[in-house]
Amino acid sequence: MAIDPFVPWGVATEESGGPRLAVKDVVDVEGLPTGAGHPDLLGGPAERDAEAVTRLRSMSVFAGKTHTDELAWSLGGTNQHYGAPENPAAPGHVCGGSSSGSAAAVAGGRADLGLGTDTAGSVRVPASFCGLYGYRPTHSRAPRDGIVPLAPSYDVPGLLAREPLLLEWAADALLDPGPEVDAPARVWVPADLWGELSPRVGAALAGPIRGLGLPVDRTPLGLDPTDAFAVTQAAEVWACHGAWVREKRPVFGPGVAARFERAERLTGEEVSLARKTVAEARQRLLDLLDGAVMALPSAPVTAPELGRPARSRAATLRLTCLAPIAGAPVLALPVTRVGGLPLGLSLMAAPGGDENLFALASGA
Repeated sequence: MAIDPFVPWGVATEESGGPRLAVKDVVDVEGLPTGAGHPDLLGGPAERDAEAVTRLRSMSVFAGKTHTDELAWSLGGTNQHYGAPENPAAPGHVCGGSSSGSAAAVAGGRADLGLGTDTAGSVRVPASFCGLYGYRPTHSRAPRDGIVPLAPSYDVPGLLAREPLLLEWAADALLDPGPEVDAPARVWVPADLWGELSPRVGAALAGPIRGLGLPVDRTPLGLDPTDAFAVTQAAEVWACHGAWVREKRPVFGPGVAARFERAERLTGEEVSLARKTVAEARQRLLDLLDGAVMALPSAPVTAPELGRPARSRAATLRLTCLAPIAGAPVLALPVTRVGGLPLGLSLMAAPGGDENLFALASGA
């Protein structure tokens, strides 16, 4: 079922007069309830804006709150309870999730700027599917209070826009100050990750990578932290929401339900081992990002059709889990189409290198 991207309980009341801001319904807006994609979580009005909303109001006007996948624990752009926004850039297809409504509102011209969250790709995947610019900040530079948590070690607010300059302005408003980081001198294109992709995807993104004008480094990542990331994420999700799930036994869609069932069964040994693997992966990423920007598809596939189950979650996480593991910033660029559908390229810098990503993209 395709739905309007804006939730009915998050109607805007502000006058027009600037870029219109659509806010994902896991983020508090003063005077409006926050639903987090599940009817059992819809409560009373928030007492104050989340800090991210406060900062973005300095350069925009509130347009309304937008739908999200259940508890933001999905990349599909669907919701068991509310349905799925249709993709304005690819009619008949999903927007991707979990920032699905924000992406739909921006791609459809009903907002200029979308505030979402990105734990494991929930801004970058919708940006790719909807032909938008997307931005995941350095974890340590973005405020997270007033946002329903999913996995706090990885959660971060993120932005979507049709225009790169507006996205850069919004990023400047959102970010805490950070130390200067040297501009990247090479583009890292990990041979093992790219070797797992469809040849059509690799061919479509080869030109945009050359357009960056940097020497190419094909050093393999040499490890796969996807499963370990999923375990540590699930452990944090259960720490945040497990008591509520055990007490209320809420109904979830099949994918989210399976992930909660897995989270409930995790052992301390599994989580400890996974955390060790994630820490090793983080150090490997930081070493290879030193002086480099990594280039990866924002998603390994184009947007699936509405009503058809997506089968690309594992392949997507293989790419998208790297930024949260490293706490690193990513800029997703709408660079091409494959089979008539949008496909994006993501550039990831070392933590703190947010401004370098915008500078690199503007010069490409």
